[in-house]
Amino acid sequence: MSEQSEQSEERFGEFVLVRRAAHVAELVLDRPKAMNAVSSEMARSLGAACAALAADPAVRVTVLTSSNDRAFCVGADLKERNSFSDAELVRQRPVARAAYTGVLELPMPTVAAVHGFALGGGYELALACDVIVADATAVVGLPEVSVGVIPGGGGTQLLPRRVGAARAAELVFTARRVEAAEARELGLVDVLAEDARTAALELAGRMAANSPVGLRAAKRAMRLGQGLDLRAGLEVEDAAWRSVAFSGDRAEGVAAFNEKRRPEWPGE
Repeated sequence: MSEQSEQSEERFGEFVLVRRAAHVAELVLDRPKAMNAVSSEMARSLGAACAALAADPAVRVTVLTSSNDRAFCVGADLKERNSFSDAELVRQRPVARAAYTGVLELPMPTVAAVHGFALGGGYELALACDVIVADATAVVGLPEVSVGVIPGGGGTQLLPRRVGAARAAELVFTARRVEAAEARELGLVDVLAEDARTAALELAGRMAANSPVGLRAAKRAMRLGQGLDLRAGLEVEDAAWRSVAFSGDRAEGVAAFNEKRRPEWPGE
């Protein structure tokens, strides 16, 4: 799939679908009858889909979307969890973690398209992405303490990095839900659009026009440098620069600029 001009679909289990077109992959949460509540089966499928995407060099950007018209994802499947023994819950934990870290560790830029409810683990999936696009229907929050647990899909770590420690503490400790306009004001989402999926795919298309080597290296530098002091962060940046400075993409980018044409990225 050298230029990924053809559209393709690949299903991972019953509840996750991947569409690929023009170097953009759409990772679709597809359990609409349960508002995309993350069951063990869905978590395994999400982890498998992320592993496949991470290994596909043709994918330059991934967009996380939902097939449900009321929810992006309402979090963990509490009906399933209610049936677990303590031992079963312990065994299920690595499965759940793999789903969230699968999204978080995707090597290419990621965009979440939030329509409707993104609560608990659902909002944590969005937080795992680099940019969150939402529409006016969006309602986000981490309500886990209201059912006796904590955000366990990365929320206690990702939310403070996004909005600061005090703001994250208020949101987690009150378990409150935040509607779209306030979510944008507080930085819980990045872009408000008329249609979240359309806007997210358009944004992904603009990103995907750029060097795939550059995109992945820039993401790596930003992720690895987060939380480091400036001097250490600049060393991370320098290592990422060195990984692209002698690449085919850099040579093509410079040549295309000088020849006043669109680059044809070799992706290496």
